[in-house]
Amino acid sequence: MGKPVTRILIIYHSQSGNTKAMAEEVARGVESIDGVTGDLKPAPEATLEDLLGCDGLAIGSPEYFGAMAGRVKDFFDRTYEPARTDKRVFKKPYVVFISAGNDGRGSLSQIERICLGYPLKKVYEPLIARGVVTDSILRACRELGKTIAAGCQAGIY
Repeated sequence: MGKPVTRILIIYHSQSGNTKAMAEEVARGVESIDGVTGDLKPAPEATLEDLLGCDGLAIGSPEYFGAMAGRVKDFFDRTYEPARTDKRVFKKPYVVFISAGNDGRGSLSQIERICLGYPLKKVYEPLIARGVVTDSILRACRELGKTIAAGCQAGIY
């Protein structure tokens, strides 16, 4: 019997398509690591079971008026209470990617504060795309996906 597949949950919200494009590249990076699968889900479709069953989490949000997307916040609202005392969530590794018009720090601050409460464990520097989502940002998203996938698959995180 082989080693179980490592699963990375990638949740995101996107209106303009920028964060979705970033999420898809994160998923490509995840899928490029042998033995790892990416579960790409819009935040409203992601469930507590998805969170409990994954080995790592990638969170993507646009920044609206200095805040994370309400749909991403809704995911946290729906999962926080039942997940925070579940040992399967304790220190689960996570990464963050944000699409922002010009800053992104407000959204990042909110996400990181919430992740401390679960508690989850940040394992890579957040990626913030300020303005246009360029090819170099998309490459960085693939690298972000590869990093969390390889670390989870190897048991480093």
